[in-house]
Order: sequence, then structure tokens, then C-alpha cells
Amino acid sequence: MNNTDTRIVSLLIKNGRMAYADIARELGVSRAHVRERVRRLQEDGIIEQFTAVINPEKTGKTLSAFVDVKVAPVAIESVARELAGLPEVVSLYIMSDLQSLHIHTLTEDFEALDRFTSRHIFSRPHILSVECKTLLSRVKHRRGGPRL
Repeated sequence: MNNTDTRIVSLLIKNGRMAYADIARELGVSRAHVRERVRRLQEDGIIEQFTAVINPEKTGKTLSAFVDVKVAPVAIESVARELAGLPEVVSLYIMSDLQSLHIHTLTEDFEALDRFTSRHIFSRPHILSVECKTLLSRVKHRRGGPRL
């Protein structure tokens, strides 16, 4: 990525619907050049997709929780795959110890979080331990990826 690519990506992170003409004006290049660079960034896999960022509170999902789960290593991938498919799971990571999952969930309230953990976490025989923390306040949020 060159400097122009970095600037294009930064603008698209802020507004994925920004017109090529507006990006071109901002950078002092042609619209065709911006279109070609975005196409190349997509082909190279740097831009994976364009998406909408939804405000969870507007959809009734007001409780953000981070659940750290230790899983028997033999089952880590299957448990991760199954949990990742649930609507409450916003993101899920297998950690470097190869037995921990770091899960971010969004639910309506504590009762919904309790239902989720009871049905999908505590009921699994390969789960060894669970820690859960809920979000108190958001200081910095990384929407759309890293700031370049």
C-alpha cells in the first residue's frame, strides 16, 4: 500500500459510501484513479468488504459482555465454530494458549445474557471455566478496522 491507498482506506473507514468523486477531490487525484485503486485494494484482499455499522442500543441490544472461556483443547475449534454462529456473539477469538476463547456478546439485558450462557456455555461438557465481564463504558471503539 502506498500513501494514496492509505488515505483512500482511511476515508472509506470513516464513510464506506463516500463517492469516488469526493475521495478524488479530497486527495487531488482523478475519480478513475480512485476507482482503480479501490478495485486493486479489493483484489489484493486489503478491503475485504463494505458493510453497515449498526448501533446496538437502537436495536435493543444494550448489554455488551466479554466472556472468556477455557475449553478442552480437543474441542476448541468445534466449540468456537458453534458459538460463532449464534446471534448474540459479535466476535469470537481463539487465543494463543489454544484452549481459551474470547467472546464479545450483545444481549438485551442481564436476563438474556444469563439465558445465553446457560444454554450455550454452561451446558457444554468441554467447557472448563468461564469468566464474564460486562462493559461499563466505551472509551475508544474501532469501527471499520484499524485507523491508518
